[in-house]
Amino acid sequence: MSDADIAVVGLAVMGRNLAFNMAEKGFRVALYNRSVERTDEAMALAGPLAERLIPCRSPEELVAAVKKPRAILLMVQAGAAVDESIARLQPLLDKGDALIDAGNANFHDTVRREAALDKAGLAFLGVGVSGGEEGARHGPSIMVGGKPEVYGRVDKIFTAIAAKFEATPCCALLGTDGAGHFVKTIHNGIEYADMQMIGEVYGLLRRGLGLTPVEIGDVFERWSKGPLSSYLVDITATVLKTVDPKTGKPLVDVIVDSAGQKGTGRWSAIEALALGAPASSITAAVEARGVSAERALRKTLSERFPGAAQPLTLAGNREAAIELLEQALLAGKILAYTEGFAIMSAASREYGWKLPLAEVARIWRAGCIIRSTLLDRIASAYDQTPDIESLVLAPGLTPLFEGAAGALPEVVAEAFRHGPVGRDLALAGAAPAALDRRPDPGPARLLRRPRLRPDRRRGPAPRPLEPERRLTRRTASGFPAATGSRMRPAQPGREHRAENRYRLILDGGRGPAREGRTCRTKSTATPGARTSAAPPAPRCSPPPSTAPAGASS
Repeated sequence: MSDADIAVVGLAVMGRNLAFNMAEKGFRVALYNRSVERTDEAMALAGPLAERLIPCRSPEELVAAVKKPRAILLMVQAGAAVDESIARLQPLLDKGDALIDAGNANFHDTVRREAALDKAGLAFLGVGVSGGEEGARHGPSIMVGGKPEVYGRVDKIFTAIAAKFEATPCCALLGTDGAGHFVKTIHNGIEYADMQMIGEVYGLLRRGLGLTPVEIGDVFERWSKGPLSSYLVDITATVLKTVDPKTGKPLVDVIVDSAGQKGTGRWSAIEALALGAPASSITAAVEARGVSAERALRKTLSERFPGAAQPLTLAGNREAAIELLEQALLAGKILAYTEGFAIMSAASREYGWKLPLAEVARIWRAGCIIRSTLLDRIASAYDQTPDIESLVLAPGLTPLFEGAAGALPEVVAEAFRHGPVGRDLALAGAAPAALDRRPDPGPARLLRRPRLRPDRRRGPAPRPLEPERRLTRRTASGFPAATGSRMRPAQPGREHRAENRYRLILDGGRGPAREGRTCRTKSTATPGARTSAAPPAPRCSPPPSTAPAGASS
């Protein structure tokens, strides 16, 4: 009997909890997992919700259980497993049926899958789901990418199961094809940076100021009542006050200090680099996880290069130091959001998504891991100025950032002086953005400097070339090549080798060749004779016309 409103494929914790959430909201849900044991386990855990769940033992049975046009949600491991699931289901589906990938997919894969299924007459949505196991069960933040008409078929289900912020569902269609998964990727990148900076500040409070986990928990609890109010700060306070029942030690002391990653944080750093959007704190947080995973190497290095940690001397006393750390964490948090939204803005232009960034901020206010009171200010900023260059310029964020930015470099400098505690990568990554607010680019000038390359040939000292003589390199015929570099003038003879012992190269120059002119140098010296006189200036002529006959210039 085909009476299920939607099907869920993949019944690990996330898939199972999403199915329970849908059933709880009154929808009939067909269930399928490749291993039958998972399906049986889900039905056993469903309790009274089981009456709205339809367990299926095969893909054929699953497809037959869903109303047409069908909507089948895949909650399987990102990558090859998604392609395998699509391959098993596609031959059983009718034209117009929709497949929905709700895992942590790479948005490039989502774009590819949507295009392939569209050719086959099937619809596809790429959906980012944030909130973890608890969010999936009671209300996640949902980021959808795909065609509006396809989303319209499942929007009632998604808005019903999504988290609510002041009665508003934290769910939205953000753009076509891979937009939803891209936004989820950047969400996770911001999460990496935020979590890493919280961990670094914990380390400074613990080993730098000598506070106990419970005392640090009290500090974070106090911070959660101010501008730092967020889920991650709240949960940090809770964890730090928790005692491990088996050992009686603080829970944080029995957790292995090695953090893994599922790929989305790394993808956010990769996409930032590809789009040319600076994201130093996000990238540093990804690198910090890589460092944490090398536990054996860290142990070896600590034994080979021992060093005793020195007490922090921030602000002179403990309370002032705690306040300075709060401000540094606030500045870092603002910059992590700023980086993430800048990456999304760049991607929106690159891929033509027209991402509604104010709406992105709004659907992150509940259900997701990075929910924070700062998101209200961010949403208002994009409502007022959709094309704002940087979030730190927003009226709602500028005063907070101005008051906190100075603390960030001070904390980072002291942390590195502190010794072993100075593994503070994300805070250090955010510091340049807090410092580099000069109208003059400073060091960037030197990156475009002229470079002198020795010609390795004997002769008197070089002398500078006149601007009009900065020509391009010579081709086999003796004429300059049409390149953008200004190099030594073309010389058919040897009379000016001494003067050209060095070649002056200016990248991105405005030499005659860049203007499309052909240039040559005329020499009147006697062949074989050496001269110290400067060679004559080049003569340049316009390029031959390529206009059609009869055309006027």
